[in-house]
Amino acid sequence: MKICFVTGGTGGHIYPALALADKMKELDSSTEILFIGNDDRMEKDLIPQNGYAFKALHTSGLVGNALKKCMAICQMFKAEGKAKKYLKEFNPDVVIGFGGYVSAPVIMAAHSLGIHTVIHEQNSIVGKANQLVMKKVDAIITCYEKCNEVFPKEKIHMLGNPRATIAKEAIFDEDYFKSLGLDLDKKTILIVMGSLGSSSVNELMKSALKDVNDDLQFLYVCGKDNSQDLNLFESQKNIHVVPYVDTLRIYGHVDGMVCRAGATTLAEVTALGIPSIVIPSPYVANNHQFYNASMLLRQQACRIIEEKDLNAETLQGQIVSLYANPVVYEQTHEHALQMGKPNAAYDIIDLLKNICKKGN
Repeated sequence: MKICFVTGGTGGHIYPALALADKMKELDSSTEILFIGNDDRMEKDLIPQNGYAFKALHTSGLVGNALKKCMAICQMFKAEGKAKKYLKEFNPDVVIGFGGYVSAPVIMAAHSLGIHTVIHEQNSIVGKANQLVMKKVDAIITCYEKCNEVFPKEKIHMLGNPRATIAKEAIFDEDYFKSLGLDLDKKTILIVMGSLGSSSVNELMKSALKDVNDDLQFLYVCGKDNSQDLNLFESQKNIHVVPYVDTLRIYGHVDGMVCRAGATTLAEVTALGIPSIVIPSPYVANNHQFYNASMLLRQQACRIIEEKDLNAETLQGQIVSLYANPVVYEQTHEHALQMGKPNAAYDIIDLLKNICKKGN
C-alpha cells in the first residue's frame, strides 16, 4: 500500500502520524510512505529525522486581521496546487490528514484527484482544518464522542490515537529506570508538564510535595528550559528531578501521573490505565486540553485541576486523595483502562485497507 500522511504545526499532530507510519512499516516493510507538511514548522526536520520522505508546503492559519486571513487563503490555494503535483508523482492509495492547517489543502487536492481521503482528530474539540474538509473525506477517525457534535456521523470511526498502541507495547527499561534514581519497590508518580516544563508549576511544587507519603516516589520532569530547578528537592530522598525523561522506557513502572491534557498524553495514560491528575494548559487553541480532560473526568478516569485553581494545597490534596487511597486509586485505574484504545494503530490500519479495497 502507498500512503500519504499530512500533518504539521505541533507534536500533537505529528507524533500520532509518526506512530501510525512506524506501525505500518513494522507490519509490512513494503508499505510506501510520503509525508507532507509545512516548510517552516517542526515537521520539516522531525519527519526526515525519523527516516520518512518529506515534501513541504507553505501555509498559515486563518488568524489575525483581514489582510492576514486573505494572505492565508491565497497560500492555501497555492498549496493545494503544489500538493496536486506531489500527489500525482507519488500516486498514493489513500491520504490521511492528522490536522494542522497544512492538512486542509492536501486533503482537498487528493479529493479533487479522486484519491481516498481520511482525517484523524486527536482532540475532543474539532480543529479548523478538519472542519474545512470533513464533508469531502471518506472517513473520519476520532478519539472522543464530543466530536460527534460536529462531524457527519455516518463517517465517524472512534478508533483512538495511534500513540496509545505505542505506549501499550513499549518495553520497560529497568536500567534506565534505575539510572533516574528510582526504586523498583516503590509506587512511582511521574510529574511532567510537557517537554519544556512549566515554570509556574515548578514554583509551587516544592510546597505541594512537602511531607508527602514516603511510600511514594516522584519523578519530577522540570523541563529543558528550567535546569535551575534541578536542585528543588535536594533534602527529599523520594523526589527525583530531571530535565527530560523518555516516558516510553519507564511507563511499565509508572503508577500515577501529574500532567497536561494533550491528546497524545491522555491516549497513552488511558491505554495503560494510569490514574492521573490533569492540569490542562489554558494556552492552547479553543481550550481543547480542558475539554479533553473533561471527557476523562466524566468517566471518573482522572482528576482535574484547572491552572486558575492550582496551588500547593489543591495539588497536594489531590495527590494524597488519589494515590494514598487504594480503593479510589483502583477505581480510577479501571475507569481509565475502560476509556483506553490500545489497539488504535491496528484498527486504523484495518480501516485504511478496507477503504482502499472498496475503490479497487
